[in-house]
Amino acid sequence: MDQDKAMDRDKAVDRGKAMDQGKAMDQGKAMEQDTAPARDCAEVQDRRDRQARLDALQRDPYPLYARARRTPGLTFVPLLDAWLVSRDADVREVLLRAEDFSSADALRPDIQPGPAALAVLATGLAPRPTVVSSDGSAHHRHRAPLNSGLSAARIALLAPYVTERAGALARDFAATIATDGRADLMARYARLLPAAVIGRLLGLEPADIPAAVQGSYAAERLLYRPLPEDEQVAAAQEVVALQRLLDHYARDRRAHPRDDMITALVAALAPESGDPGTADLTDEQRCEIAATLQNLLIAGHLTTTALIGTAVLHLLRHRDQWDLLRDDPGLVPDAVEEAARYDTAVQGFRRTATRPVTVAGTELPAGATVFVAYGSANRDAERHPDPDVFDLTRPRPHPRHLAFGHGPHGCPGSQLARVQLRATLTELIRLLPGLRIADDGPVPMLPTLIHRSPAELFLTA
Repeated sequence: MDQDKAMDRDKAVDRGKAMDQGKAMDQGKAMEQDTAPARDCAEVQDRRDRQARLDALQRDPYPLYARARRTPGLTFVPLLDAWLVSRDADVREVLLRAEDFSSADALRPDIQPGPAALAVLATGLAPRPTVVSSDGSAHHRHRAPLNSGLSAARIALLAPYVTERAGALARDFAATIATDGRADLMARYARLLPAAVIGRLLGLEPADIPAAVQGSYAAERLLYRPLPEDEQVAAAQEVVALQRLLDHYARDRRAHPRDDMITALVAALAPESGDPGTADLTDEQRCEIAATLQNLLIAGHLTTTALIGTAVLHLLRHRDQWDLLRDDPGLVPDAVEEAARYDTAVQGFRRTATRPVTVAGTELPAGATVFVAYGSANRDAERHPDPDVFDLTRPRPHPRHLAFGHGPHGCPGSQLARVQLRATLTELIRLLPGLRIADDGPVPMLPTLIHRSPAELFLTA
């Protein structure tokens, strides 16, 4: 009986311990539940704080660039998660060492879309490497038709259309200012001219150009701006609509070739072995061609839009330079080069080390990411005297800037961008010699290092 009593006591103790452990676990769970919202809020706030710091850097990266150029070696920038290559000579070196620095991650997104947006994107065409994000023979394969389609002869044939559209849009812009007292250059001109020109080059029907442009902006917003879920989904839907539009054009050009860039890209990326127009594009070919056309559309439109906006902004901020240009239109080519150098539309691209390398005395392991900063190189006093001065009268020949890159990945459309900016400045100084910024105070810049430009630029005359 004593043994039975002892066993009962032991069971009671065990039950008491179990109850205590259960209570402790319940209390622990309750504490976790109580602290979880606070932890989630802290993480959200951390992400917001980081995004705010990144936005500030992207809106004005030049102080960071200046510090990096003064600092020996490369500078690691946590906000970019990359080593900053800031000096002209170092930028040129990296761009020429294509075997040591891969472009596969050149356009790594700042934002990972959420599940709902990814589900929408999955209904479109799968992404594929393009000329910007390929290396070696794959890069050459993508680059060759672009070199041909954007040759000097092709640009010369397109130039009269550029001049005509620039004149018509500039007249409309001047009329809006006359009626309303002011107009936004970005919305009423800078986005319209490159859209018309790239649409013409590709072979898009005029009625399809607005949707194509909208899809391009949606792609940039989705991958580089923090958006609420509903806006992510809407942007993803516009991207898929763009992919389907471009896929329609690619399949049509396979069956009915024309003298345009889409036909040339289809022929180059999906060559036929039999009679022309008889073989359907494979699913893989459709994905690759759509990705290539989407990249060309974005590069040909958004980059030139940014260049026009920043060029006019700095000319009007430096009134003496605008007056020089107005009084001497022969300075237009100089204005184009100085604007491109002074505030580069494409501030740079990422590269990934393929092996252990050394740049500017900094040893980098394989897999290290660098941000090759064209915008910083263009402010390097070792190549450009008084680099922070905006000056159209710099002695000729001008030192070559890096606004359009360098080496095998140099921009194939740089001459077309120059033609559009020359036509723009020629028309604006002729039609609106008294043009000026409508509002006092700073002009907000878009928080991006890919297509740096004013968010809006209201002008008056």
